[in-house]
Amino acid sequence: MNLGLSLALLGAALATIFAGIGSAKGVGMATEAGMGVLSEDPSKFGKMLVLELLPGTQGLYGFIVSFMILLNVGVLGTPQDISLYTGAMYLAASLPVAIGGLISGISQGRAAVAGIALVAKREQEFSKAMV
Repeated sequence: MNLGLSLALLGAALATIFAGIGSAKGVGMATEAGMGVLSEDPSKFGKMLVLELLPGTQGLYGFIVSFMILLNVGVLGTPQDISLYTGAMYLAASLPVAIGGLISGISQGRAAVAGIALVAKREQEFSKAMV
């Protein structure tokens, strides 16, 4: 395996790992808040579930970027010779998704927690909590 391919694979891994961590952290925070609400009012399960799942989208973005990199470098298709420059570009292109997914997953989790708190007090405000 050449260094260019190694850098591209590192970029794919970082996009998946960091976006996944942000997503998991955000979903975890929202789930903790949602379970507190459900302990008081189990009828709000559907609304809590939707709000708890929203931060999970960031992990999907990292996975999609990784999949696209793996297809382009030939890991999941026709093998290609990847130059050092091209591998470095794949790595550089994956970093915004990795870092952005980490930060936005956690931030979406915080927003979901706030939405859950809103719905816990005023269930009719669910549509506002989705924004």
